[in-house]
Amino acid sequence: MSRFNFAFVAAALVLGACATSTPYAPMDGRYGYAEQRIETNRYRVVFHGNSSTSRETVEAFLLYRAAELTLENGFDYFLVVERDTDVTRTYTSTGPDRSVYGYYRQGYHRFPYYAYGYPWSYDATVREHRRFEANAYILMRQGEKPKRDVRAFDARDVIENLRPRVQKSLTPAS
Repeated sequence: MSRFNFAFVAAALVLGACATSTPYAPMDGRYGYAEQRIETNRYRVVFHGNSSTSRETVEAFLLYRAAELTLENGFDYFLVVERDTDVTRTYTSTGPDRSVYGYYRQGYHRFPYYAYGYPWSYDATVREHRRFEANAYILMRQGEKPKRDVRAFDARDVIENLRPRVQKSLTPAS
């Protein structure tokens, strides 16, 4: 295989890997789930998704991991005490590289600006990439889930209802 062909195949594999969403798996350094035990029945759980993973998927995978931890530790249900989903936005631009950095004046003041093109580039395409990170503090309990507590999740029900979504994420993209 020539160097050109090898480089082309390697680039195609890298680009192909970037186009698939984060699978349900332990964190590999950047993406996946992780947890930290705080007390015997309290954990902090996180799930980091790549730019191809939707917010809904990230939040579902977080709940799935919380349910797994609950059952692994001998509990029946968990309470989501605190939760948050953060988004990181990055931007890429394609087209001619005609970036401009400078200042504009308003009265006696100068303000910095950064723009594509001069003065604006109409033939450049700017794309937004979003990565979601969900995190939650959970409290695990034994017995029957309180019926009126909206923060309470039956671990077995969560596993049963989210399993098809989690299993689907494990199948290779076609």
